[in-house]
Amino acid sequence: MYTVYAIYNLVIDKIYIGQTSQLKRRLREHGKPSKHFTGKIQGEWVLIYQESVATRSEALKREKQLKSYRGRKFVKQFIINHTLGSSPE
Repeated sequence: MYTVYAIYNLVIDKIYIGQTSQLKRRLREHGKPSKHFTGKIQGEWVLIYQESVATRSEALKREKQLKSYRGRKFVKQFIINHTLGSSPE
């Protein structure tokens, strides 16, 4: 089982979209200082979206969709709902 996810950093107003087979471990890695994009940035990364898929190829395909213009527009709705404190519809 794989998870496609989006995290958001309110301080810099950035979204990171990825996929993994171990979501908890991967989220911990995003919070640690490192040479990678999310590790170089100040502020907390918050999980705003996740969905499960059966295979890595499905996860990669969905990740690519979410990184497209329409996909980012979809994910931004979760940011709006997260910052306003309501749940997504």
